[in-house]
Amino acid sequence: MELKNKKWTEAEFLKEREEVLKTWHTGSSPLLNLDVAIENLKRVPEEKNFAIALNKAKEIGRTMIQPRAGVAVLQDHIELMLHLQNAGADFLPTTIDSYTRQNRYQEAENGINESRTIGRSLLNGFPAVNYGVEGCMKVYEAVGVPLQARHGTPDSRLLAEIIHAAGWTSNEGGAISYNVPYAKAISIENTIKYWQYCDRLVGFYEDHGIKINREPFGPLTGTLVPPSISNTVAIIEALLAAEQGVKNITVGYGQGGNLIQDVAAVNALRDQTEEYLEKYGYKNMEISTVFHQWMGGFPADEAEALGLISMASTVAALSKATKMITKTPYESIGVPTKEANAMGIKASKFVVTLLQDQKYEQSAKYLEEYHQIKKEVDSILNHVFVLGKGDLAVGTVKAFEQGILDVPFAPSMYNAGKVLPARDNDGSIRILEFGNIGFSEDIKAYHRAKIKERAKSQNREVSFQLTVDDVYAVSTGRLIGNSKNK
Repeated sequence: MELKNKKWTEAEFLKEREEVLKTWHTGSSPLLNLDVAIENLKRVPEEKNFAIALNKAKEIGRTMIQPRAGVAVLQDHIELMLHLQNAGADFLPTTIDSYTRQNRYQEAENGINESRTIGRSLLNGFPAVNYGVEGCMKVYEAVGVPLQARHGTPDSRLLAEIIHAAGWTSNEGGAISYNVPYAKAISIENTIKYWQYCDRLVGFYEDHGIKINREPFGPLTGTLVPPSISNTVAIIEALLAAEQGVKNITVGYGQGGNLIQDVAAVNALRDQTEEYLEKYGYKNMEISTVFHQWMGGFPADEAEALGLISMASTVAALSKATKMITKTPYESIGVPTKEANAMGIKASKFVVTLLQDQKYEQSAKYLEEYHQIKKEVDSILNHVFVLGKGDLAVGTVKAFEQGILDVPFAPSMYNAGKVLPARDNDGSIRILEFGNIGFSEDIKAYHRAKIKERAKSQNREVSFQLTVDDVYAVSTGRLIGNSKNK
């Protein structure tokens, strides 16, 4: 099928679906009959429907809490979900294992069997495709809050089929955000098609009166990503999803570290997503936001880690993010225990509850950041639409080919990798090397001036060493890197 940003016809979708369901044997489940799936999804109560719960949270202005978690054995995973629910999680995840993310289902099956044998998970997540609709439905039936699949899968088509039919009413990811940061050799064109399918599936359910949430992955590589780059990607993925009939979209942003820039970025993301959807004719959209706690290196000390978690929770609450993805105080050690995960949930919830009725005043500095981010996003998106001659899907592929869109530190061979970020004197993320990113000259001058001011204050040259120092700074207790303070 030729790539274009146009809603798939039902016939096109159903034809593709026949092949997708053949990918692994669990695709033959009678519960994947669309008439059966529709009836089952219609029975999902409002309190377990992700889209409806997000709408209610946004309406009352509360930041909801969601962790990351997943293990290999079904009953252990259910126990983990219940533990996190009891700790106060408003939404539950199911982090999918790495084999499933790469569609290596036999290896995931081997991991399940070995995990059962030794009594602990040898997979870094839950292999939902292997358990099929029947297994995923057991998870859904055991819990009392909405479930979402969180993963990192470039080709999530069968996974999406299974989790939605099982009553999980949210799927995270997108053609860029679950490709460029996660894979090396999968083309942007292919992942746009894969995720068009996932979005068309949601659109199909929407056509039958079922609300399902979709969430682009905001942090991308999670390391010094300038807000305008991550916001641009989120808006592109929201527009691509809306074209396929998705109505409920959560756009996300990962903590950068400067409180003012972070609050401005979340608000700019929400506002511009709504503006672009309206501009391109997508009506009656339901837009929410998610803030991701720090995605970079964590301090090893438990108290310091909880301090970082609390700082992120403050930003989420003040920006009125609809939900927040939490981390744990043992983040630097490895896969957290359920107890550590619960600790992160409780600390996060305590802070956002304290701040839930407070408002963030719009200072001159805030307004400067807010408008600067919007200006940069507009600049990049204008280039994308021009390259695609009005077609967003085509323009996105060409933008990556030319480096107009460029994600820092991404492994993908389809990403130019020429953009280098660094912090300014206030800790805000700026751009040190621009590559060919779609910025006007005045935007570049703004960034250069901010970086130069930082270098001058530290009595050092403007160089790549600024970036290196900033990458490691937070894990050592600083926001702005300085070689002299290591």
